[in-house]
Amino acid sequence: MKKSILILFLFIGFLSANAQSLLSERNKYTKQDTLRGSITPERIWWDLTYYHLDIEVKPDEKFISGKNTIKYIVLKEYQTLQIDLQAPLEITKVTQDGKVLNVIHNGNAHFVQLTKKQKVGNTESIIVYYEGNPKEAVRAPWDGGFSWKKDSNGNHFVATSCQGLGASVWWPCKDHMYDEVETMDISVTVPKNLMDVSNGKLKSVVDNGNTKTYHWYVANPINNYGVNVNIGDYTHFSETYKGEKGNLDMDYYVLKPDLEKAKKQFKDAPKMMKAFEHWFGPYPFYEDGFKLVQVPYLGMEHQSSVTYGNQFKQGYLGRDLSGTGWGLKFDFIIIHESGHEWFANNITYKDIADMWIHESFTNYSENLFLDYYYGKKAASEYVIGTRKGIQNKRPIIGDYDVNSGGSGDMYPKGGNLLHTLRQIVNDDGKWRMILRKMNKDFYHQTVTTQQIEDFLSKEIGIDLDAFFNQYLRDIRIPVFKYQIANNTLTYQWKNVVDDFKMPLRIFIDDEPKWIYPTSEKKELPLSSQQKQQIEVDKNFYVEVENN
Repeated sequence: MKKSILILFLFIGFLSANAQSLLSERNKYTKQDTLRGSITPERIWWDLTYYHLDIEVKPDEKFISGKNTIKYIVLKEYQTLQIDLQAPLEITKVTQDGKVLNVIHNGNAHFVQLTKKQKVGNTESIIVYYEGNPKEAVRAPWDGGFSWKKDSNGNHFVATSCQGLGASVWWPCKDHMYDEVETMDISVTVPKNLMDVSNGKLKSVVDNGNTKTYHWYVANPINNYGVNVNIGDYTHFSETYKGEKGNLDMDYYVLKPDLEKAKKQFKDAPKMMKAFEHWFGPYPFYEDGFKLVQVPYLGMEHQSSVTYGNQFKQGYLGRDLSGTGWGLKFDFIIIHESGHEWFANNITYKDIADMWIHESFTNYSENLFLDYYYGKKAASEYVIGTRKGIQNKRPIIGDYDVNSGGSGDMYPKGGNLLHTLRQIVNDDGKWRMILRKMNKDFYHQTVTTQQIEDFLSKEIGIDLDAFFNQYLRDIRIPVFKYQIANNTLTYQWKNVVDDFKMPLRIFIDDEPKWIYPTSEKKELPLSSQQKQQIEVDKNFYVEVENN
């Protein structure tokens, strides 16, 4: 009886502890997280088609003001529309057809009360006016906001960055990744001695006397965090790249004292374009051109306006993240951030929980750049070298509907996940075609992890459910456990999810052989004439246990 009571108390304690854990897990997110990270009823009923962001930036005051014209198609009759803008910025007015509308404010989410009947199929628009001193980025680009700096000549040097935190940190928009605007105008007014560089092609520059307004046009769909403002005493040079879809304008904007260094360092840009068009297919934004723009922070993948702050050094600020030497063969920011044009800007996650789609494939693009110019061995050594940065403390996949990304392992672990997949395909020509087909099939689309998993399973021709569960949703590294006795190799997978059956290439006395382990023990007869030395191909991201 006492034993039963003890078990009961232990069970209740277990339930209580787990309930507290689950409650704590739920409580770490707020209503604001849900309003920011989910497709709310006030978002889903309208399809975003066009923005005209028209602002003035006053660097002396660290102040911005202006408006955003938002056009949309009505998908369902509804009378409340959600716009996102983060404090301390304030919406001063919202109008539709010239009529001022009531807005209900709930933190960073603002609910516009429409008076005009919203009829299915109609194209409508609102204009959102706003102003204020936006959040200043303390450690851009990781924390996001405006970077207000000065160049060596004392001129203002200003830039935006907002991945994760969201574009609504500096401009009002529909700040959820599932709905990309189709085209966009960007007008930025700055002091007359400075220049603004934003996304797309420059349409005009208007001299207002004490200020100038730079008008940019984006012809392709663009995600909100890909929109940027870069302001400085820039000089410009350019070249034309003859690519898979014809002539591509490649423009470079740098501070005047850095022009000669940039002309040398930016030679990696056309090299990048050649390698990535080979592996991934045509650059996705020919109509908008490609730009590298110097900024006062490290860099970011702003669409057609990639920002650069790597100090004109090889590697990552002069360091090789792989520790192999291969990472000093290229400028990390030029290669990595430009790789995002295919993975982030062409293929975009719908929910930040699936951010690995951006970062894992782009991390892997560094490997493919090396492969193109230095060969497969160099590329393999590089990606394997990055494993030392993997923590395996949290899954790569984040929490959905609350604007929560997964762990930073999405970079090195994600790259090694894809490198391992390449081994499974075991056909480099096929692997290249899969990557190119992926960018073609999901061209200018927002996607989910499930779509990417299903695509790769279909194209590779094997069920990858357990593979992705292992590497994306679990923190354990698969362990290949084996022993040799009586001329027999006994082996199995340990430390794995259910149904994990990843094939593996091993070497028996230096001779390659494919085996197909599962969590159950399997046996392979060995010749008594063999030395019976077993080595696992290091290109597979696994651990090995021999006992």
